[in-house]
Amino acid sequence: MSEKLAAELRTEFGKGYARRTRVAGKIPAVIYGHGAEPVHVALPGRETTLALRVANALLTLDIAGDEHLAIVKDVQRNAVRQTIEHIDLLTVRRGEKVTVDVPVHVNGEVVAGAVANQEAVTVSVEAEATHLPTALEVSVEGHEPGQHVHASDIVLPKGVTLLTDPETLVVNVSEPAVLAEEEPAAEGEAAEGETAEGEAAEESAE
Repeated sequence: MSEKLAAELRTEFGKGYARRTRVAGKIPAVIYGHGAEPVHVALPGRETTLALRVANALLTLDIAGDEHLAIVKDVQRNAVRQTIEHIDLLTVRRGEKVTVDVPVHVNGEVVAGAVANQEAVTVSVEAEATHLPTALEVSVEGHEPGQHVHASDIVLPKGVTLLTDPETLVVNVSEPAVLAEEEPAAEGEAAEGETAEGEAAEESAE
């Protein structure tokens, strides 16, 4: 299912025009793909922001009565406010295969005393343009320190092909770092204690 947005063709460019567009509650965007000339448009700010909360959202753009299917390839955000300033879109066709990065969500609880560290937050896949996965899930339920989850362990939806190296480490289950740091400290404290005892014995002998 795609999100339908009304897109206005724009013929003006530059920072000044882009600023005025954002002040008017719209987002400047450009559509590429299939060897066609780039199409510059302005998208409704609120509706577009909501649509982009879902990764790999499929957009149906109504441009002067013509509908265009597109996916987001790049989003430029304000460094401070994190508001969307510009969007690059890729036009797609039904049945066409495209490459996208998909977020990986980790579910489940590891055994007591273990910690699950997510090493890769996305993986790259190839899928049909109108059936792109918005997220992939892996479970660490009952995993113990020393166990790992690799990209090859991710269960993919039908028709989706993994492009990331299958050996890529996604989740590493280990012991808490605090415990690993405490052990050397304890040994150091014991050594200091032995030194102090030795010095006290030498003073008594004198």
